[in-house]
Amino acid sequence: MATVMTVVGILVFAVGLLVSIAWHELGHLSTAKLFGIRVPQYMVGFGPTVWSRKKGETEYGIKAIPLGGYIRMIGMFPPGADGRITKRSSSPWRTMIEDARQASYEELQDGDEDRLFYTRKPWKRVIVMFAGPFMNLVLAFGLFLTVMMGFGVSMTVPTIGTVSQCIVKAGQPTDTCPKDAPPTPAAQVQLKPGDKVVSFDGDRIRDYEQLQADIRRSAGKTVPIVVERGGQLVTLVPTIAVNDVQKYDGNGVPVKGETVQAGFLGFTPTTGIVRLGFGQSLDRMYDMAENGVKSLVALPGKIPGLWHSVVDGAPREVDSPIGMVGAARVSGEVFALDIPGTQRIAYFVNLLAGINLSLFLFNMLPLLPLDGGHIAGAVWESVRRRFAQLFRRPDPGPFDVARLMPLAYVVASIFVGFTVLVLVADLVNPVKIS
Repeated sequence: MATVMTVVGILVFAVGLLVSIAWHELGHLSTAKLFGIRVPQYMVGFGPTVWSRKKGETEYGIKAIPLGGYIRMIGMFPPGADGRITKRSSSPWRTMIEDARQASYEELQDGDEDRLFYTRKPWKRVIVMFAGPFMNLVLAFGLFLTVMMGFGVSMTVPTIGTVSQCIVKAGQPTDTCPKDAPPTPAAQVQLKPGDKVVSFDGDRIRDYEQLQADIRRSAGKTVPIVVERGGQLVTLVPTIAVNDVQKYDGNGVPVKGETVQAGFLGFTPTTGIVRLGFGQSLDRMYDMAENGVKSLVALPGKIPGLWHSVVDGAPREVDSPIGMVGAARVSGEVFALDIPGTQRIAYFVNLLAGINLSLFLFNMLPLLPLDGGHIAGAVWESVRRRFAQLFRRPDPGPFDVARLMPLAYVVASIFVGFTVLVLVADLVNPVKIS
């Protein structure tokens, strides 16, 4: 049965990925048509065409490899300096530029002269290129909101799971007490598993993070704690001890191997499924977006770890990058988990939302051939024309993004190499969920 559910999870992920790609390309398609740009093709996937149908002037289709998609717009690049489209050169770099230029005109028809992409004002081109990633952002927002407010998220709650009997430093075993170890404040006041902390030193407790911060700030103080026990409120008055506890960074992430002296009560909280409010959901999504940007910046630093995981069999790090194959594998594992069906769906929707957020952030990089590269070209053209108007100089004309194609090939080669490395790592040494 677990094998069947794993296959189901992988297939569901494939469908979700196809929908995400189609949704992305729909953003480009709809805005291009809005601004009168002719779009001969709208394709989901790469490689051989599996199915296609022409409606109006656009061919809609699905290709065999569901790892991307595209729309073909007429006139992505302006003609060369001599006004010709098919200029040739012996220089390999120049050939790259002219090949890209010619490809953008190969389906040019009579009457398309005023329907070319490059002839649209820069702000319209920005909208067309931004619309694709924006659709991923909208989808990610909707999916995250569905999980957080509908299904709820797994998080630590201010309810007592276990009570430590003695004070030991962070990282030391807690199952046995040394002879000279003093009892914990929680044990002294008979805090019990299942107690829900309602208030701490007069402050109403909303979540565990608040409770943890309050405890750490209260080292050496005697404070009243109100807990809910068996439907009744019970007040306990412990004296908060001072102890070496786990250190956390500004984002609440544990700093490996580092401790700090702070207040200590002596219990382990439980984890539960909590439905968040709209404001809480927005705060959580903002944190996720911020972490996504940091992860994207830190991506080059993850390459050595990926390499060692492939060549030396080193364990994959918790924050190791995974590709679509790895994500599909995780989706399969999620569907095979022995948990309620609603939680399986919630985990999957959360995974798909994270992928859409990543697609948005990745595509916004100001590098060709990504959408962000075309956006940067249109913005630069607008700035250049503004300066020309300001200093009463001749209009410099459209910025020729085709000149950046050699750089685009270099960037694409790096992306392909990184993708292959991640793919191999996902196959031979995959990230597994607990």
